[in-house]
Amino acid sequence: MPFSQAFHPALDHTRLGGLFYDVVQPAHFPTHTLRYRNDRAASTVGLDTLTEDEWVDHFGRFKPLPGSLPHPLALRYHGHQFRQYNPDLGDGRGFLFAQLRDDTGRLLDLGTKGSGRTPWSRGGDGRLTLKGGIREILAASMLEALGVETSRAFSLIETGENLERHDEPSPTRSAVLVRL
Repeated sequence: MPFSQAFHPALDHTRLGGLFYDVVQPAHFPTHTLRYRNDRAASTVGLDTLTEDEWVDHFGRFKPLPGSLPHPLALRYHGHQFRQYNPDLGDGRGFLFAQLRDDTGRLLDLGTKGSGRTPWSRGGDGRLTLKGGIREILAASMLEALGVETSRAFSLIETGENLERHDEPSPTRSAVLVRL
């Protein structure tokens, strides 16, 4: 299906150069069940015309959006962690999937959570629980309703894996979240 007139892909992050990111491969999941689709947010970036199958291809299998990033990027950054400055931090269970401009020209990122391991995953599995994804949808929706400018939950797809977690009953269901 063709994208709407509001679809304006961007490649701004790649202009920073390879010191700011690592090209990564998304995880391959056994199943893809769409659990949440934010059509209101999708309409602001021209993605509301996607069919359910196209949505899952882009936000569950990470087929690149035309004109945007050809490969997912795990971003590199630095900051304080565990009360210590750390010059070597990065996206450990997510990546920058695409960049778009809204109808005002504002640059927006589509970032993932639970999409697999990256060079920055340390000992983690790179996955997200379905429960954690639902919590994020609820929190982001509340913040948006209160007028707080923050990321929005864009998509949640259950991925068919059983995850072992020590802070909730296990095994628990897996998912991948996309934020705008």
